Amino acid sequence: MFVRSIAVVGTGYVGLTTGVCLASLGHRVVCADVDQDKIARLSRGEVDILEPRLAELVAEGLAAGRLSFVLGARAAVAPESGTAAEIVFLCVPTPMGVGGVADLGSVEAVLREITEVLAPDSVVVNKSTVPVGTADRTQELLGRDDVAVVSNPEFLREGSAVEDFLKPDRIVVGSRSQDAAERVAALYSRLGAPTVLTDAASAELVKYSANCFLAMKLSYVNAMAELCERLGADIGDVTEGMGYDRRIGQSFLRPGPGWGGSCLPKDTRAMLQIADSADFEFRLLRAAIDTNERQRQRIVDKVRQSVTGRRSGTLSHARVGLLGLTFKANTDDLRDSPAIAVAAMLRQDGADLVAYDPAVPAGTTHPALASINVVEDPELAAKDVDALVVLTEWPQFRTLDWPRLAELTRRPVVVDTRNLIDPDVLARAGFRWYGLGRR
Repeated sequence: MFVRSIAVVGTGYVGLTTGVCLASLGHRVVCADVDQDKIARLSRGEVDILEPRLAELVAEGLAAGRLSFVLGARAAVAPESGTAAEIVFLCVPTPMGVGGVADLGSVEAVLREITEVLAPDSVVVNKSTVPVGTADRTQELLGRDDVAVVSNPEFLREGSAVEDFLKPDRIVVGSRSQDAAERVAALYSRLGAPTVLTDAASAELVKYSANCFLAMKLSYVNAMAELCERLGADIGDVTEGMGYDRRIGQSFLRPGPGWGGSCLPKDTRAMLQIADSADFEFRLLRAAIDTNERQRQRIVDKVRQSVTGRRSGTLSHARVGLLGLTFKANTDDLRDSPAIAVAAMLRQDGADLVAYDPAVPAGTTHPALASINVVEDPELAAKDVDALVVLTEWPQFRTLDWPRLAELTRRPVVVDTRNLIDPDVLARAGFRWYGLGRR
């Protein structure tokens, strides 16, 4: 394996994971960010992101001298001392902009900063999720015929990002330059993963296609859970029977309060924009998004039913305890969390909200938490509530002291939007249990 000099611009989930994992594979990696305090913390081995093994790999990379952190993209690409970067990964945010289209402002700003200092025959890699055509746009903005552009989408799940990087299902690399694509693919050679070499547009579309398919699968299982309730069937048995079919598989077959996070909402909206720009009406995807929005209302209706006995009852002056705020377990990410969306709707209906999440400390300042009393203990979240609502699938919720929590509540009711807790355990503790699609 050839050891490459690599610059990674951006130290968020994708950038930091990419940088430290490439360093762990033996490459020399310089990571850049615009946040000076963050660079200082990372240089000391302090990692703010809740991600298994990430801090460990940062420490190992720093100790081995293969990993460093600098302020600004220019300093990473063309350091004053040392070797200029052969390959530059762009891992900056591409948030959802007006109308759902991805905002490439950060990507374009970095390109303007580095274009003059890129080494001849170097490669610029779009790692961030970007719309189809961004590789061509990147080449145009660079204005450098001696610099190749490659699309190499990431497939990292928060909470298992390091594991996903080091044990990938596949590596996708797209470029108009075969040589550049092969150079980027070679970075991952030690991983032994299947590699798809293609054109840039196809590579860019792979990420959106994968995420939109998963979003549709989640919306489908939530719709099936509602149908199970109406027919007296059990969604657990139904999805178990489905999941043994190798064409379907077991993953993404658990009902919940709707999908969210930093990727699926953004990528589904972006895909609709991509489809619209190609004069294609993507009705199937639009229906999945609509189903997801409806799912959140369905959860609120379940809480109303559990507290008032009527789906149309009011939650005015009801006290509701929330278990979980992050969009999924094993992360501290609140971005586009379905738990936050459901909480906002409960608050709008008049409920007083108190919440506990293992990854969200009491007193956390976040705009989405302004109307929620975040506490440091699940017992405080249960005290005097009319219902406890499980919104995030934290495994430790299964082993809470449920008899004690039942004693603390005003009404011993659990609305389990993840079907996480054993209903028999809750029944023995004295709770009434409301799940999704279960008998």
